[in-house]
Amino acid sequence: MASLLHPTLPLCRRHNSPSIITTSISASGEFSSIRRRRNCNLKKGGGCRSSSSDVTFIEPPWAAQSKAELIASLKIKLLSAVSGLNRGLAANEDDLRKADSAAKELEAAGGTVDLSADIDKLQGQWKLIYSSAFSSRTLGGSRPGPPTGRLLPITLGQVLQRIDVFSNDFDNIVELELGAPWPLPPVEVTATLAHKFKLIGSSGIKIEFQKTTVKTTGNLSQLPPLEIPQLPENLRPATNRGSGEFEVTYLDSDTRVTRGDRGELRVFVIC
Repeated sequence: MASLLHPTLPLCRRHNSPSIITTSISASGEFSSIRRRRNCNLKKGGGCRSSSSDVTFIEPPWAAQSKAELIASLKIKLLSAVSGLNRGLAANEDDLRKADSAAKELEAAGGTVDLSADIDKLQGQWKLIYSSAFSSRTLGGSRPGPPTGRLLPITLGQVLQRIDVFSNDFDNIVELELGAPWPLPPVEVTATLAHKFKLIGSSGIKIEFQKTTVKTTGNLSQLPPLEIPQLPENLRPATNRGSGEFEVTYLDSDTRVTRGDRGELRVFVIC
């Protein structure tokens, strides 16, 4: 493959006597340098040595951009893998594998998430664009929930998460359209499952269920919200289905990837 040769490019700098460096830049963006008077072996990560230990390596400007460009391309790959799957409701086994593989590549490139340092990045309202558990064809995902299907008069709208890092509020918001007997129009509602959250370790989050509020929208938006009462203490299940733990495996200013305590992969974008 043809290369562009740039003599005396300042990739290596010797402190006492000058020497000529020839730098070869290939079409793929890789580079190498050959020291003509003394051996100068570039090592991965930016080190450059000589027998007299007086040669330093100056990182080229494009090297600092490579990780950001890699992450950008892997984000596009993940979003492409989950697009057209209706939040995961239309995903088959092959779709699940492709989405999981693309998420793992992005997680590896992004590195370990430290929420203690990046807690501000959680702030805001996030839209769910994919959940691997929705492939089970239930609105509860990997947990019990109403089934989905053509014969069931429930249409899933947007699924959102509203996170306030100052008050530790963590609300799951689900938009639903409930079918009604003809000639009545369908009823549009928004269900808000309110939680409190706390950090676990560097990247884990635990949410504790507080209450569920249902609000009609559309033609019936004038009706007041309804808070669904909880079961009496002695009738509640041993485990609170509204609570759980998950790990944030990738996080930046507009994209978040999580893995739940039941193996559920979720992908969110800021909205």
